[in-house]
Amino acid sequence: MASLVPPPRSSTESEGWARWYAQELGWATTGTSPLRLLTGLRFDVLELPAAAGHAALSRVGRTGPVAVAGQRMSLLVAAGGAEELPGLLDWLEWGGIALDLTAAGPGGHMIAPAPPGVASAGSPGAAVWLRPPGSGQGTEAALPALGGFGSRGGDAPDLVRLVDAAATECHRARLTHARTNLRAHRPTGQPLAFS
Repeated sequence: MASLVPPPRSSTESEGWARWYAQELGWATTGTSPLRLLTGLRFDVLELPAAAGHAALSRVGRTGPVAVAGQRMSLLVAAGGAEELPGLLDWLEWGGIALDLTAAGPGGHMIAPAPPGVASAGSPGAAVWLRPPGSGQGTEAALPALGGFGSRGGDAPDLVRLVDAAATECHRARLTHARTNLRAHRPTGQPLAFS
């Protein structure tokens, strides 16, 4: 996932952030400019437009950690969630609809926000935790996961509900954008067939 996020102010700061992620959460990092959190090991990421993400968050209760970088939002979900996304979208009847909803799993990454309580570079678009991860290495138990046989039961929010809310809000954002562009480019005085 590409992003225009400024890196930590120094390599020393980046090393401190990497150490915090490794020691406090057990999360693997890579790079220094910018520092990235590896996905597919302890968590996966659903990525969507920030406006759609905020609307989706208002529709669902608990979620795992949530980060925002510029106009994009990253929702951390249980490892394996990225692989489930296409099937869930089909099952929820969103298959074949262009949604700005992607996932990063094994081999992927997300830009690492400043650890909670640490002032980041403060640049516009810098990655920040909207809902920070809890402390301790048991954070993964609180990540949205698929329910059903063999699940963790009530420990984690439901991945199906989160994906459905995210897909709905991505689609709403797409329709709103299309409607706005249609009005802006419509010849004056000519009504639309559906108006």
